[in-house]
Amino acid sequence: MADKTPPRRAHLITGGFPPGSPAGHDHDYARLRLLGILAERDVPASAGNDFADLSRWLPLSRLLVTYVAGPFPDPAQCGELRAWLDAGGHWLALHGTSGGKAERVEGLRQRRTVRMPHHALLGSLFLTHPPLCRFQVDVADGGHPVTQGLSASFVVEDEPYFIALQDPASVHLLLTATYTDAAATSPAVGPLYGGDTSLLTDGRTRAIAYVRPVGRGAVIYCALGHCHSPAARPGPRDPTDTMPATVLGAWQSDAFATLLDNAVTWALRA
Repeated sequence: MADKTPPRRAHLITGGFPPGSPAGHDHDYARLRLLGILAERDVPASAGNDFADLSRWLPLSRLLVTYVAGPFPDPAQCGELRAWLDAGGHWLALHGTSGGKAERVEGLRQRRTVRMPHHALLGSLFLTHPPLCRFQVDVADGGHPVTQGLSASFVVEDEPYFIALQDPASVHLLLTATYTDAAATSPAVGPLYGGDTSLLTDGRTRAIAYVRPVGRGAVIYCALGHCHSPAARPGPRDPTDTMPATVLGAWQSDAFATLLDNAVTWALRA
């Protein structure tokens, strides 16, 4: 029987919503960095801005990498993704991939993420994040191939994501954080969702990165990776806004670079 394993190539999706919008992120920077990681390993890659042409590229790829702020796979595309994962594909999902559609909540400025089929497949749902700050990330499993070479903990400047695991028993935690800094608190999470479901069973720890096996394949999700440029935040700035015009955050961290390198290497070898 002929080997049906997809060739050693990848498909990369980076983009915001609506189409062409940065949605507060520097997708060009993330795209170039991720394509660079693949090029260093001689991995051919196709690239898209959303999931519209997923059916064209997924069967040709062994690895899917997503860095998005708004776009998400629809139910039919989720079905294609699940079948591809079942057959041995690996999905490296970063940062805003755990988001998607958001709805207004009466009386609140922030929006609430709507739970959709891709969240169940991904394994997590983005709830909210406080403003960008520095916080400590702890390695939950230093023996996993994706965390090889990382110290027991490291500090990054990033958006402290609150993500709710959809099926905690199905994920293997790689990175966690406790957000002990007062800057990493979110008064909105309770009013938006009726409680903080991003907390793990110890009542203080939150998931930052994990691996979720799906059939013969796996999802690798990491909440780190915010970056923006002046073009991603157009218009006059609020005089009280102290956020730098350009932020690269975790992308400047040796630990994040190691994590991405490890994840790509492991996914393509698995």
